[in-house]
Amino acid sequence: MRVEKKDKKNAVTLTWGTGQYQIRIQAHPLLLQVFCDGEVTASLNEQGRLFFETVKDPPKQRISEADKDEQEDSEGLWRETFKKFVDIKANGPTSVGLDFGLHGFSHVYGLPEHADTLRLKDTSDGEPYRLYNLDVFGYSIHSPLGLYGSVPFLLAHSPDRTVGAFWLNASETLLDVHTSWKKMVLPHTNLRWMSESGVIDSFILLGPSPSHTFLQYAELTGYQALPPLFSLGYHQCRWSYDDEADVKAVDAGFDRHAIPYDVIWLDIEHTRQNRYFTWDSQLFPDPVGLQRHLQERERKLVVISDPHIKVDPSWELYSEAQDRGYFVRDREGKLYNGRCWPGESCYLDFTSPEVRAWYSSLFALDKYKGSTDSLHVWNDMNEPSVFGGPEQTMPKDAVHHGGVEHRELHNLYGFYQHLATVEGLISRSGGLERPFVLSRSFFAGSQRLGAVWTGDNLATWEYLKISIPMLLSLSIVGVAFCGADVGGFFQDPKPELLIRWYQAGSLQPFFRGHSAKMMKRREPWLFGDTVTAAIRNAVQQRYCLLPYWYTLFHQAHTSAKPPIRPLWVEFSKEQDTFTSISIMQFCYCHSGSALLACPVTDPGATKVKVLLPGSGENWYDVQTKRIYSGGRTLSLAVTLDTVGVPLLTLEPIHLTHFWWSVHNQYIFLTASLQGCAEGYLYLDDGHSFNYRDKKHFQVAPSVDTSTQGVWLRRKHLSNHLVYTPSF
Repeated sequence: MRVEKKDKKNAVTLTWGTGQYQIRIQAHPLLLQVFCDGEVTASLNEQGRLFFETVKDPPKQRISEADKDEQEDSEGLWRETFKKFVDIKANGPTSVGLDFGLHGFSHVYGLPEHADTLRLKDTSDGEPYRLYNLDVFGYSIHSPLGLYGSVPFLLAHSPDRTVGAFWLNASETLLDVHTSWKKMVLPHTNLRWMSESGVIDSFILLGPSPSHTFLQYAELTGYQALPPLFSLGYHQCRWSYDDEADVKAVDAGFDRHAIPYDVIWLDIEHTRQNRYFTWDSQLFPDPVGLQRHLQERERKLVVISDPHIKVDPSWELYSEAQDRGYFVRDREGKLYNGRCWPGESCYLDFTSPEVRAWYSSLFALDKYKGSTDSLHVWNDMNEPSVFGGPEQTMPKDAVHHGGVEHRELHNLYGFYQHLATVEGLISRSGGLERPFVLSRSFFAGSQRLGAVWTGDNLATWEYLKISIPMLLSLSIVGVAFCGADVGGFFQDPKPELLIRWYQAGSLQPFFRGHSAKMMKRREPWLFGDTVTAAIRNAVQQRYCLLPYWYTLFHQAHTSAKPPIRPLWVEFSKEQDTFTSISIMQFCYCHSGSALLACPVTDPGATKVKVLLPGSGENWYDVQTKRIYSGGRTLSLAVTLDTVGVPLLTLEPIHLTHFWWSVHNQYIFLTASLQGCAEGYLYLDDGHSFNYRDKKHFQVAPSVDTSTQGVWLRRKHLSNHLVYTPSF
């Protein structure tokens, strides 16, 4: 980097790279401008919205009557009332804010979690987007209000460039988005970030492509963890399965109906009176035997572990945490007591490294009685959820490790529990095995820990439809292992909706069926033969593609490319992919190929509109074997068995392909106009860190279908090849 001379406005210009990037810094008034190839791409404080309030001492009590009004106004900044709750600000008002200008951009995406469109809306005439992790049951759709997790990162995209804007702040944050268009003038998007507290720590990522921007963001916050292979299969969950016999019956039901699955889940009722790390001895008298029973069938058990701890002085875990000072405290220094599933509860202070290490140790097999190495974990209610609390969460003036107020780090609380749980499962295996931990709350960087989901949805077509842009928003900000509960957590879905949700769920990274205990049982075989057959078909197709999914996740782990992507990521110059119909479609891609999916999300649908991007592309319908030219929108017929209208690109040089497994062999389908294939298949043992620590993995080389590869043998169909790994 070199420094240029100051200009007439006393500004300094820094140049780096081969000269294509510059940043101009003007001191009075403060203005930062980023230039790419001589054009202003981004600016900071262009509108003069830079603002920060410094930490202050509390105001002194005034005696004179003349000062009374001034005292009340001053104290209004230190004491805020929300309904029945009083928030005392120990340091006074400490908000920060800054405006970003994105030049040449009118389309911005990301900023989860909101139940809204993929493209962020202009908020000039409405409410700003809010980032504040909350337990929001049955959340509103098409709303800028925050949900269970927050990632203060977005991408702006144009046909010429993609850039990213990252506002690293974990307090309550608002974002205003304003986009302007003028004739003969490039579009311009203004962002105004506002956070209640914390510091200004912001980043502009210059791309220039979507893939470059993903990579740059991953270098800042971490890459997607490579999940164990079993976690990419189907998960069966309910709040809650009754007892060991119920679990075994459900497990047998999947075998009886030839529906593959990998994991069955237990909610809080499996514990002894809502005490985590325990088992109800009446309902689950032999938890180790149950896990061994599942393990013999190559299946896993997942149990819930929330951040609240039941107040019970006779319980050793509670007493130990209390004696060591491991709980969050209120503003007066006493233990903060809230209410959640166990009733009166205290909340572990996961912001403390000592508390996280202690919590991690609880997962050791000699401490967590009844657990085995095939037990994995679900972190729920970790926004944190507090029944009856302000907005059903922890008060902002609660105090954490080091005297830090909760307002400073609220959006990080669940991240820290997720981190402690992951470290606990890794330690349990002596650092050898990859863990699986699902978290409801998340923040920037959660991708390096495991999976997240979109929370307590409802069984309606609207929730099915909104799940697609929600998951794409998560994917493009790095949180690639994400999903929405199949069938809706609450309300009973009609058979058609349940089928369509299984089909959509099979195309999502995290694939779990879940429902509340107040709802009717929802195992796939309880709705008649037609529904069972359609669900079986969707789940089996998911398992056929597991090697392909695993390869995609390896790419996410190494190059930050999300497994599911909006069409504009792969077809970045085609403006038809930026909006409209394309938001309900997405791609799975590697090595220059694309598998396009368009789930059916409308009741009674017999056709779906599908945008086929790429005027020079050809698309192959996997189901009908027809070929379509790209650069147009088609209306394609669908039936109740249609799983997402899968279409493959047919490129002139590269052959598009995907993999599936049959009896330990890997078969791939080729769809080519040239008879050539390029691509790879990633394989390892599917569960350990040996791929990283010992370099034990295989990457199948490029393929030419016209020759006999050393690692391939032909099958009788000309467009199918079979690979038997030596791994």
